[in-house]
Amino acid sequence: MRVRPVSVEGLVDELVSHIVSREADSFLRVGIDGPAAADPARLADALVDPLRAGGRPAVRVDTADFLRPASLRLERGRTNPDSFYAGWFDEAALAREVLTPAGPGGSGKILTRFWNAGTDRAAREPYHPLSPGTVVLVSGPVLLGGGLEFDFTVHLELTPAALRRRTPPGQEWTLPAFERYAEEVGPAGFADMVVRLDDPRRPALVVSRE
Repeated sequence: MRVRPVSVEGLVDELVSHIVSREADSFLRVGIDGPAAADPARLADALVDPLRAGGRPAVRVDTADFLRPASLRLERGRTNPDSFYAGWFDEAALAREVLTPAGPGGSGKILTRFWNAGTDRAAREPYHPLSPGTVVLVSGPVLLGGGLEFDFTVHLELTPAALRRRTPPGQEWTLPAFERYAEEVGPAGFADMVVRLDDPRRPALVVSRE
């Protein structure tokens, strides 16, 4: 594997450069995929202001706001890795309420929050009309390979040892899900950009896996 070290600021700059180089007269759906240990939401948040400064409106969506109801999500218990892998997030709602409306020929009106996990009820958020050229930044785990349509994808990758070491307490039960994701989906093999993030202070862009 060949990697190119970058600073955190340099990583943000490179991502923004890639994104703003795309067509400015259409919406752009960006998926930032990674486990909690890689904190994909933090990277997605860091892109918002630089994108806006570069003339591209940006809207944030997190899969934590697109959960399935607890009755379905926790049907096999609160710490079942198979449920986390295949039944935790409402991918159909994410596609229907975000990715399809922001895609070619879409309505341009999206929901940024679909489900309130605290109340286990619909969030009842109003639809958000997108300005021309808006970048929709979607962050979360196990985002890729399931049929969700993105225009640009980023995979935040950790070695198994780093993933175990940096997984927050209480979430260790999700580790088998990420092992399965790496084996069955292999997101690092097709994401548009892969970032090695064993040390959050020293990211590295994966240039080649040979």
